[in-house]
Amino acid sequence: MADAGVKSVPTRPFDDQRPGTSGLRKPVSTFQQRHYPENYVQSIFDSGALSRAAPLVIGGDGRYHSGPALQTVAKMAAANDFPVLLVGQGGLLSTPAASCVIRKRAAAGAILLTASHNRGGAGGDFGVKVNLANGGPAPNPIMQAIFAASQRIRSYRTMEQSDLNLERIGLTTLGHTRVEIFDPVADYAALMESMFDFDRLSRLLSGDRFRLRYDAMHAITGPYAQEILVRRLGAPCWRPCSEATRPISGPLPTATATGT
Repeated sequence: MADAGVKSVPTRPFDDQRPGTSGLRKPVSTFQQRHYPENYVQSIFDSGALSRAAPLVIGGDGRYHSGPALQTVAKMAAANDFPVLLVGQGGLLSTPAASCVIRKRAAAGAILLTASHNRGGAGGDFGVKVNLANGGPAPNPIMQAIFAASQRIRSYRTMEQSDLNLERIGLTTLGHTRVEIFDPVADYAALMESMFDFDRLSRLLSGDRFRLRYDAMHAITGPYAQEILVRRLGAPCWRPCSEATRPISGPLPTATATGT
């Protein structure tokens, strides 16, 4: 459905947008080039990998440059006629949790802003990853179709709209697209509780014979540790797990939950 806020922006291909098995990973400075992230995101849409008839999940690991990149993806998705966007609160959503949400909400797939274990920060790396409707990562033929689209792109679609408030859970809109800001941890924590015996695990963690140290590595896992290990399983926590939501910068952090 056309919207007055939608605009088409002329562009030219970048010859270095061939993705690997885990999406497109490049230095932050590369993604900060004018038109660079927009070209790649439009190429994802143009490749046909994601159906416009279902919601699109958006999130990432919270690394440097995630904020502006997520706003770009959301506005472009709305301009490209996705009816519903499911966006993790704060722009956060781990890859396993994204898979859970995709399947639970019958979404078309997800665009995830992550460079996995690559170094973060202004001098580090950034990345864009695509998961499909089955919850899994896009296979190589899809990635090659995205690259092919990136080499013939001549314009991309976006919206002239104010940025989303990513901190407030609830419903809003971008043009005719409904946007739901959701708790990025709740569905995944519920899935884990349905798969494992949390009562027995809680007794294990509360006893004197078992000690646990949890290394969050990429800080996106910190909120999941807080909800699952601390709140639901009762593990002691000597360091505020919320620290893990700070933007990833430099060497991988080692926050959060620990029982040692």
